Amino acid sequence: MQQLHIATHTGTILHGALFASIAKSDTVVIAITGIHGNFYSNPFYYNIGETLSTNGIDFIYAQTRNAFGQIPILNAKTGEKERIGSWNEDVSAYVDFAEQQGYGRIILAGHSLGANKVIHYLSSTQDKRVDKFILLSPANVTHLTNQISEPERTFIKAQVADGKGQTLLPFELFGWLPCVADTAYQWLYSPILNNVHQETDGDFSQVQAIKHSGALLIGTLDGFTYGDPCGFLQNINRYFPTAEQNKLIFIENTGHTYQQKEQQVAERLLALVQKWGQ
Repeated sequence: MQQLHIATHTGTILHGALFASIAKSDTVVIAITGIHGNFYSNPFYYNIGETLSTNGIDFIYAQTRNAFGQIPILNAKTGEKERIGSWNEDVSAYVDFAEQQGYGRIILAGHSLGANKVIHYLSSTQDKRVDKFILLSPANVTHLTNQISEPERTFIKAQVADGKGQTLLPFELFGWLPCVADTAYQWLYSPILNNVHQETDGDFSQVQAIKHSGALLIGTLDGFTYGDPCGFLQNINRYFPTAEQNKLIFIENTGHTYQQKEQQVAERLLALVQKWGQ
């Protein structure tokens, strides 16, 4: 595994990792992280990286600016620390890197909120450098934000209104996410990443705009889907123009981060990417 330090076009340094196959590979899978989407909380990234690279497919663990909730990021141009920024810029930086490395096939994946970022990126850029997408357990943002109490919402809005948006909240958002007020406000009120829904009448305009085809995967015990992970995934796919071409994968008896099924997920992804390459 090789550490990556990739600069965005505005100078922010992103930290990722490359699992490279022994022989030079023409294919790379880029996995965009979500909130807390790091090696420590999501060890399945190791399984995927090792499994793909052992079989001649390179894998990039692509950490974005909010992978740890509030990781300090150094801007190489300004010398200042940042906490939040453009998700499209982050995703684009990794795709740019893959193109510069000479990969002929770039598969763009994302887990949890990272999947929502992939949707947002592809819907707004239609990036032709990307061959396929893989959405791993997309985040049901509404389900998460429904857990934020009214007093917490009032406090968050007041902090932002008072110019204290970069102040760390005195409570953890959702009961587990340390973050600043600006980040919490975006979770509550920005439609940018709230792009998949359990409800059939939700706003799927970003999904509908995507021209790429690919795959969607979820654990059948995913706890962020109101008890119906399979229906959640099927509902998302229904709005893709490429719905009939897309592959839906259900991992039995595991949740949002695939506990005890990490290797099964890796092997299913390997088979998928190999089939696409035939």
